[in-house]
Amino acid sequence: MTCYAIGDIHGHLEKLQSAHALIAEDRRQHGTPDAPVVHVGDLVDRGPDSRGVIQHLIDGRARGENWVVLAGNHDRMFSGFLSDAAHRDARLRADYTWLHPALGGAETLASYGIGPAPGRSEAEVHAEARDRVPEAHRDFLAGLPLWHRAAGALFVHAGIRPGVAVEDQVEEDLVWIRAEFLNDDTDHGVLVVHGHTPVEAATHYGNRLNIDSGAAFDGPLTAVAVKGRRAWLLRPEGRVELEPQGRFPGV
Repeated sequence: MTCYAIGDIHGHLEKLQSAHALIAEDRRQHGTPDAPVVHVGDLVDRGPDSRGVIQHLIDGRARGENWVVLAGNHDRMFSGFLSDAAHRDARLRADYTWLHPALGGAETLASYGIGPAPGRSEAEVHAEARDRVPEAHRDFLAGLPLWHRAAGALFVHAGIRPGVAVEDQVEEDLVWIRAEFLNDDTDHGVLVVHGHTPVEAATHYGNRLNIDSGAAFDGPLTAVAVKGRRAWLLRPEGRVELEPQGRFPGV
């Protein structure tokens, strides 16, 4: 079984549409019309059209597309803010809120027609967001799963805590973990496909595959095909296999 995956989108609707077009062409070429497409989270923030990204994903699933959409830390922060103006993500720096300029929340609000936050209280911005963000978008964000198994691989946003069964993983690790996962070279039993930590290009480390190629920072949005521990980068000219660079080449 083949599964497709798309990296961190961060409000870039045009890049997402291009990634879906690459997948559609690969489906035609390789006879995988029903293969699922997993989006590994961080749908929103920093890019120009977070609203458009969410609506595109809602519309696609409504018309029957086999799309799985996972929650990322930015999606969780946006959803938390919509629920409570005082929401603070447990893994965020103590001096940051979702409205901090470094996180891109203002760009997400702008995509809903909500003006700049400076000079306004968080409560005022929250009240306007509750009015302008459609209930369907709020429900969509609140209902995003944290992981998905398909094609012999495990798909998550940030990674997993090594040695812990996926059913026992905590949400904060699945959407935030970095060093403990990224620096671990043990076999997780499956290929873990993730985003969250930008790399120059999609990279196969043998035990994990990082597909966050920095779309939030003018990089491309990666689309891949995955089957077991094998993975292929999708390009306009066709598939390119990603060779493992870690301890498990040739699997």
